[in-house]
Amino acid sequence: MIKEDRIDLNSRFIKVFQLLEERGAIVKNDRAGKGVGDVAEKVLGNKAYGHIIRAFLNPDNKRVIDYGQAQSFCRAYDVNETWLLHGIGHPFGFDEPGEAFSADRMISESGGNILYTTVRAFAGATVGGESPEGSTYFSIPGVSGYGLVAFQIDGNSMDPVIKNSDIVVCRPLEGMNEVRDNEIYSVRSDGYVWVKYVQKIHNNRGSVVKLKLISANYFDNDPFEVDVNESTRLFKVVRKISNV
Repeated sequence: MIKEDRIDLNSRFIKVFQLLEERGAIVKNDRAGKGVGDVAEKVLGNKAYGHIIRAFLNPDNKRVIDYGQAQSFCRAYDVNETWLLHGIGHPFGFDEPGEAFSADRMISESGGNILYTTVRAFAGATVGGESPEGSTYFSIPGVSGYGLVAFQIDGNSMDPVIKNSDIVVCRPLEGMNEVRDNEIYSVRSDGYVWVKYVQKIHNNRGSVVKLKLISANYFDNDPFEVDVNESTRLFKVVRKISNV
């Protein structure tokens, strides 16, 4: 009997396969490098195994993709491993279509709506109060709203979804009821700041008492839990800005 986690894995494989078809990265009957046989060669090591890929794509077929094959598929087609293997995040990383920006699209202006600061300053800042000393403001086309904060990422724990030196733009949340499991948030608590996938942990009365923080680079970074207290503030990561 096929385990439920493998069935879920295969369902995500079918979904992202269809998304890649929509993008033109895969063309089922293509013979110029984008066909099912080419997928089979990259995932299964043999171009003649196209019928196995087609079996994976048939929800009524008992044959389903395994984790090793799924990982090979991710690496071949730049799919977010965390999403395909575990259902966390988005198929192609943090960004949905149109959400990625390059640094040259940042517009510095005194009246900008995004506060650019350092992680250290952000850790001690009071959103809605006075801006940390030395902070500047900028704007990005299509990113509106008030209270937005941006800072640079230091480290590779969210790689490849958010890379070292990327800038994240975050929107403050009113409360825990706005938090959706397995989305990316900046968590500020007790003078620390983390940018992670977040899962809420409730007590027996339904209150959120802890947060489970999960890295995209889960091979090198284990999940961990932090207590929710009066100093805990969450900010939804709404954009990333890369230098490339």
